[in-house]
Parts: sequence; C-alpha cells; structure tokens
Amino acid sequence: MNATKMRHILDTIADLFPDAHCELNHRNPFELTIAVLLSAQCTDETVNKVTATLFEKYRTPEDYLSVPLEELENDIRRIGLFRNKAANIQKLCRILIDRFGGEVPREHAALTELPGVGRKTANVVVSNAFDVPAIAVDTHVERVSKRLAIAKPDDSVLEVEKRLMKLVPRDEWTITHHRLIFFGRYHCKAQNPKCDVCPLLDVCPEGKKRMKATVRAEDRAKKARAQTGKAGSARNADANGAKSQPTRKRQEQAAAKGGADA
Repeated sequence: MNATKMRHILDTIADLFPDAHCELNHRNPFELTIAVLLSAQCTDETVNKVTATLFEKYRTPEDYLSVPLEELENDIRRIGLFRNKAANIQKLCRILIDRFGGEVPREHAALTELPGVGRKTANVVVSNAFDVPAIAVDTHVERVSKRLAIAKPDDSVLEVEKRLMKLVPRDEWTITHHRLIFFGRYHCKAQNPKCDVCPLLDVCPEGKKRMKATVRAEDRAKKARAQTGKAGSARNADANGAKSQPTRKRQEQAAAKGGADA
C-alpha cells in the first residue's frame, strides 16, 4: 500500500461518511469506558439501549460498588457475557477509587491495567475522551483494512493497528478510526458488502474477486436457464408430436371408410 493509494482511500471514505463519530452514548470519560467495556462482542445499538437506564442509576464508581454483583448483572443482562462484564466493572471501579481518585486515567498504559480494558478500549477512551490521537481496531476496522489490502490477511489486530498508524497521518488517526467503522458497518459489511456500488472497487482486491465471482454466477445462471428453456421446448415438441399421431390415424381411417362407402 503506497501513500497515494492510501490518500485516495481516506478521501473517498471521508466523502462517504463525513460525520462519522463514536456511536456509543456517553457524557464523560467514565461512562465511555463502561460503554466500550460493554460493547465487546455486542452491538453499539444494544449497548446504548442498556446504558440509557444504566447511566441514570449509576453515575460514579461508588454507585456501581453500592449494589450486589447480582443486581448489576441483572441490569446489563441483555449484554453478551454480562456476568463477566459486571464483575470487571466492579473491579474497575474499585481500582479507580483506590488508585486514581475515582477518575479515569488519561494514560494509555494505566487504562490497559484496568479489568476488562484492553488495547482497543484504551484507544477509544484516550482518543474520544482526551483527544489523544489513536486508532482502535475493532472487527469493522480489521475487516475493511484487510479487504482493501491495507493490511495482510493473516495480520493480527496489533499489526493492523501499526500498519494504519504508519499509513495514516497522526492528526487523522481518530477520525479515520470512526470512518473505517462507519464504512465497515454500513457499506463494506461482513455479509453482502456493497461492492457493486463501491467507489473503492478500483483499489479493492477483495471487491474485484467478489464481482468476478458474481459475474460468473450470473453467467452460469443464464446458461442454466437457456438449457432449461431448450429442454422444455424439446419436451413440448415431443408431446405435440405424440398427440398428432392418433389424430392422423383417425383421419386415415375416416378417409378409408369414406372410400368404401362410395
């Protein structure tokens, strides 16, 4: 991937999704941290439905620690892996109180030490809450990066992040993260990507393969329909011929009888 091609990709995605942003609802760094923790293996839409009431009931780390674990589990039951996430939330809140005065730390390294907070979550928090440039690689970013050959098919998540950091200007890291997510979520979907109308098809190896496969499938379908049509015509001809034989026989018999009467 060279700089010119990467610039083309960035500008094209920017035109498609100029207003891309973090879709997890939050009012402060603490709520964002909780929301991103909950979003692992879960859609942002579901997380937002849960946090709509969760963030009214729990405002501070102390609030999350004031209830039994079972109650918190019940409050986030609609979230995947809710038991594990509830336990991590309470552990995280205890550390925030004991080590950081109840505040979410700004340092990436400190964030990754919190239970349930990995590199991706830390990148989202520092970039969206504290305006520190970062590229968080989720499933959408990874899929799009590999389809567009920005990264190699067997690259790890960390390797994808490093490739993006190298190719994307640092001051564009955060917005590129959001735009790649929007592109992957609404256009270059895991299933049924919109390759036929994609403005990046010219630089997308995966898209070209998919379109060629589609054309071949359509050609096979046309040939199959043509063969079916020929077979149907042949069957109709044979059927008409079979029906005409008794008719000719009756005509011949009638002619013979007529001659005898004469």
